[in-house]
Amino acid sequence: QVQLVESGGGLVQPGGSLRLSCAASGRIISINTMGWYRQAPGKERELVAALTSGSITNYADSVQGRFTISRDNAKNTVYLQMNSLRPEDTAVYYCNAHIQTNLGRYAYWGQGTQVTVSS
Repeated sequence: QVQLVESGGGLVQPGGSLRLSCAASGRIISINTMGWYRQAPGKERELVAALTSGSITNYADSVQGRFTISRDNAKNTVYLQMNSLRPEDTAVYYCNAHIQTNLGRYAYWGQGTQVTVSS
């Protein structure tokens, strides 16, 4: 009933930039928090950044000052601008959104997009 589709991952050199996008579609009534998580090999999934419908942001300490989360509510889309990328940013990045439909309010996940930072 609801889908999150991510795009924008890829291979980038250290110090480079990437922009991730995540579009939500389906029978959406409203979206509260949208965010990005990541999971590196052998590690647990961790929060990267989140943005509420009231424009409150939350960033992991490791990305503060380098990553910026934003959203376009008209398009039900969240973005993650990643600058000054480091090899330790390499991970699969997942979009997450808390969405209200006629069936209730649930957390949805995207399929993940690979980000690799390497020279």
